[in-house]
Amino acid sequence: MGITIQNVTGSTALVIWPQMAGCADSFYSVMYHASWNSVLSSYSRQSFQKEERVPTSRSWLLVENLAPLTTYVLCVTCQSANPSREQCRTFHTLRQDAAGTGGARKELALGIWLASSALLLVIAAVLLYGCLLALCRRRRERRAAEQRGARTWGPAPHEGGAPGAPRPGAGGSDASGIPLATIIESPRGCQEPVARNAECQEPGPTTGQSSAMD
Repeated sequence: MGITIQNVTGSTALVIWPQMAGCADSFYSVMYHASWNSVLSSYSRQSFQKEERVPTSRSWLLVENLAPLTTYVLCVTCQSANPSREQCRTFHTLRQDAAGTGGARKELALGIWLASSALLLVIAAVLLYGCLLALCRRRRERRAAEQRGARTWGPAPHEGGAPGAPRPGAGGSDASGIPLATIIESPRGCQEPVARNAECQEPGPTTGQSSAMD
């Protein structure tokens, strides 16, 4: 008959069979039974534990809920009758943990990868935030140092009044350009007692007295 069994796992198997042109019924009967490592002695319908009906428009069936590490006998007929040997096949299921362990390992690896990625993202965000804070702090310190240096090295104010004002006793000119007299103070001056003030004064003219005597 050409029955093919593919994709066998610990609990499932895909059964494919060719279309039967002479099938008068509207369904196919798929019967299977666990033989426990032994072939069934008879192929009567009562000997099979499971029987499923498939519409004739379809020629495949996914058999589920199988026991792992078990030998099964499966038959396909186009009518509700006892199958012949040519309409049956034998297959063995795999270990259940073979697929289950692989899926669990994949899920565990995926979970570890996601957790590691999230942790790396958090660490990168913290480091970036710290770098930004350090950069801002350095910029503020640099600006403060520049401002202190500008105040320290600024122009010093002029002594003795407003800038550009002439100092007392010094020669120069006023705003109109007229030269100003230079005042020189004597360090000692005529600071003698009153009795000697006459010496500091020069004698006056004596023209009148000479005329009277004459």
